[in-house]
Amino acid sequence: MSQQTAGTDLRTSVPGDLPQTSNETMRENEKYHSAAAEKGIHIINIKAIEDIGYAQPETLLLNSLGGDQDAACKRGLCFRDGQRKVDYMLAYTYKKSTGSRTPSKRTFHNNSVHGSRSAKEDHQLPGGTADLESAETEPKMDYHEDDKRFRREEYEENLMETGLELERDEETKLHGVGFVKIHAPWNVLCREAEFMKLKMPTKKVYHINPAQGLMHKLNSVIQKISEPIQPKVADHQPPAVKHLSYPFSREKQHLFDMSDKESFFDSKTRSSIVYEILKRTTCTKAKYSMGITSLLANGVYSAAYPLHDGDYENDAEPNDRKLLSDEWASYGVFYKYQPIDLVRKYFGEKIALYFAWLGVYTQMLIPASVVGIIVFLYGCATVDENIPSMEMCDQRYNITMCPLCDKTCNYWKMSSACATARASHLFDNPATVFFSVFMALWAATFMEHWKRRQMRLNYRWDLTGFEEEQDHPRAEYEAKVLRKSLRKEQKRKEKLQPVPEDNTNKWRQTVKTAMAGVKLTEKEKLTWRDRFPAYLTNFIGIIFMVGLTFAIVFGVIVYRISTAAALAISSSPSARSNVRVTVTATAVIINLVVILILDEVYGCIARWLTQIEVPKTDKTFEERLIFKAFLLKFVNAYTPIFYVAFFKGRFVGRPGNYVYIFHSFRMEECAPGGCLMELCIQLSIIMLGKQLIQNNLFEIGIPKMKKLIRYIKSRRESYMDHEEHLKKKQRYEMDYNLEPFAGLTPEYMEMIIQFGFVTLFVASFPLAPLFALLNNIIEIRLDAKKFITELRRPVAVRAKDIGIWYNILRGIGKLAVIINAFVISFTSDFIPRLVYLYMYSPDGTMHGFVNHTLSYFNISDFKPATDPSAEEELGYKVVMCRYKDYREPPWSENKYDISKDFWAVLAARLAFVIVFQNLVMFMSDFVDWIIPDIPKDISEQIHREKVLMVEVFLKEEQGKLQMLETWKEHERKKSENFNNQSPKRTRSQRGSAASAYVYHMDV
Repeated sequence: MSQQTAGTDLRTSVPGDLPQTSNETMRENEKYHSAAAEKGIHIINIKAIEDIGYAQPETLLLNSLGGDQDAACKRGLCFRDGQRKVDYMLAYTYKKSTGSRTPSKRTFHNNSVHGSRSAKEDHQLPGGTADLESAETEPKMDYHEDDKRFRREEYEENLMETGLELERDEETKLHGVGFVKIHAPWNVLCREAEFMKLKMPTKKVYHINPAQGLMHKLNSVIQKISEPIQPKVADHQPPAVKHLSYPFSREKQHLFDMSDKESFFDSKTRSSIVYEILKRTTCTKAKYSMGITSLLANGVYSAAYPLHDGDYENDAEPNDRKLLSDEWASYGVFYKYQPIDLVRKYFGEKIALYFAWLGVYTQMLIPASVVGIIVFLYGCATVDENIPSMEMCDQRYNITMCPLCDKTCNYWKMSSACATARASHLFDNPATVFFSVFMALWAATFMEHWKRRQMRLNYRWDLTGFEEEQDHPRAEYEAKVLRKSLRKEQKRKEKLQPVPEDNTNKWRQTVKTAMAGVKLTEKEKLTWRDRFPAYLTNFIGIIFMVGLTFAIVFGVIVYRISTAAALAISSSPSARSNVRVTVTATAVIINLVVILILDEVYGCIARWLTQIEVPKTDKTFEERLIFKAFLLKFVNAYTPIFYVAFFKGRFVGRPGNYVYIFHSFRMEECAPGGCLMELCIQLSIIMLGKQLIQNNLFEIGIPKMKKLIRYIKSRRESYMDHEEHLKKKQRYEMDYNLEPFAGLTPEYMEMIIQFGFVTLFVASFPLAPLFALLNNIIEIRLDAKKFITELRRPVAVRAKDIGIWYNILRGIGKLAVIINAFVISFTSDFIPRLVYLYMYSPDGTMHGFVNHTLSYFNISDFKPATDPSAEEELGYKVVMCRYKDYREPPWSENKYDISKDFWAVLAARLAFVIVFQNLVMFMSDFVDWIIPDIPKDISEQIHREKVLMVEVFLKEEQGKLQMLETWKEHERKKSENFNNQSPKRTRSQRGSAASAYVYHMDV
């Protein structure tokens, strides 16, 4: 007998009371509906009159066990009976009032017999006589709260219909927060595991073929060497014996090892199964069809989360969370490998893949850092042998340079830029080209190495045949489809002739309209016309954000120009001598602050733009959000760097004919040693600042601050109720105070932006891999600590790859080749030095290179009021000044025109870009081709598993056939013996034999 039928039987057991109660209930319903309408609450889709009572359905509730058994529930990890595990938690907020009669603690059962309750107790609904008499004395009820409670009641009933077991607890230490514990029985777990096609280990085990010969010895040596850096967990080494896995089937339960049913489905699997049920279960009583995502979005439930295994402090009982805290989320084990298998067991495959990818990326940064350090040390060792920088520092040359600004700036000696020239050689030397080629091949090798590592993890985690299932529609999508359906239905009804109705049928008509609207949602879907306003808003919003970034960069350029002009006329000699360093450093700090602020703003804007698009599924929502956020943050982080690398000093003009931004502000010029040093300063400060402030301080400080605020708030509320303050918090109460899991997008995003810093402009900053390595060593433990201590336990999600992030990484790797080619060719002086060495050098050395790159200008050709107002500082009269460009001298026929040397250098630069790009692309594709995506041993093991699985099923079929043959032989002998003793059998005896045969055939 179902629960509703049982309740009906209880209500009809006292026929004399039914008509009166029904009429009173209807009057109360009308009263409630009119009051709710005044409040603006839209309550539709009510199935029956008796379903809108205010109290919980009494036929579904039993009092839970007493408080003396709290010790048996393992601090909230089990039901109050101490046996059934809590697989999932639903939390909601409620308002305690004297007029409400909400029971404090209840246990929901699926097959409960309530014979002890009387019919009078069952009829204590708000429509009863006692309620009508005391309606004026009781305080007004909060209809918003009642609306939420209606939906919770029906949703929890529907959950129990799926087989889940629920237990409610409102007497918690958290003021005004109630909890619903959910437990999935064995039959529900088996049913859902079969629906979800979960691969589970069978009884069949096989030995993994170990490496032979030299590889076996090499692996054993590596294992012995790496033993101290392995985490102290049980399964850190790849097992030699593996269970054969097969998608779970209730018909083939004999294939699986079910000796211990309690541990057959671990906590991660149990919570993911329950979450699938929560997503597809809906309620339609009090409003339109709503699943758990809609209920959370509308505030019916405030949180839904699985529980952590226990505490992680030193004195806690042993559990997976504590083991991960000790061996993974501790800064003291930064030198150890990550226990990826344990991370997967606790958090699921999707989060484990992120940490595995982060570990591979950090590991691959080690050789890149070593090579980068060697390149930097080579620059340090050869700085005194660099002829161009020695010539710039030699004061005997006495080269007078043209002023950096009009009128207020004076002429200056090139030897004053000696320090900048020497520092530029540290990053602008022949080894830089080699390092750029190396990093391009490094990026390709990293991607191939990750694909192979990912395939090994898929094999180890039984995900080789896994295919992502179609995701459930998002709550916002369903709500918009419903509104569209109701509008269409309303228009259709307006075309028909209105039929007059009396007041008694209005309620029923409202219910029918709502039910029809809900059914229409199955046929409707959103088209491009529905989304066109959102698409237009997205396009305009992104263009505006990109334009805002360009405007800010332009503002910083104006700041640099004006500050340089102001410092040039300063009375302090130190300020005048350090103009470039001061301007560059302060401008970069301004850029860093703006980037940090806009990163947070752009993240929120990208989410809002994606939300108004109303994507259908969570996967589509995540991909579109990632694309928008990456586009905006990429432009925000790299635009200042692109300006210094490719635009600064390119459109300056020449003395006497400068390019002006405003009336008196000229475009910036590069230093005599080139713009590469400024690019290095820009890149290093932005990269280090983002890592230190955004990736570390924000990740540590913001969760700590939120946790402190929640703690202070809970303490304040608990002090208001002394009895609640004396209670000991349960596990689900402590987890409720943790920060909800917001997804892996922010974690991936900061690493992808860092990957861009490491690869895109590595030619200007060889130490970028080293700083990224140091940051990631801290980042792994920081993220691990955040997942273990600061966040609620996320729902375990199956995944076999890192998704769209892999394509973004490949795109950045390809873009890095092009950008580095242009940085080496146009930003550094590598190509002009080669051209001078092989075309213009008189002695085959670099002597005279600096003089070759400087052009002459006659100061008499200055425009009026633009020449310097004072020349006394140099101590001699200036007739000619020099500037960095390839132009004809003033005594030439075509004075100040571009010289042929410029075209020779430009041709060499373009040729270098083409050769470098194609050569490196070819080498990267060759690395991609020569390294197989799937390791050979893994492909052999996968093939072997298929063969073994076929053998298992063949043996099973052979066993069935042998059993059948044995039984038939036994029956034949039995029949012969029976015929010899009694030749004639009755019809009933023959029928019994046939039934026995059919029975054994089924077996």
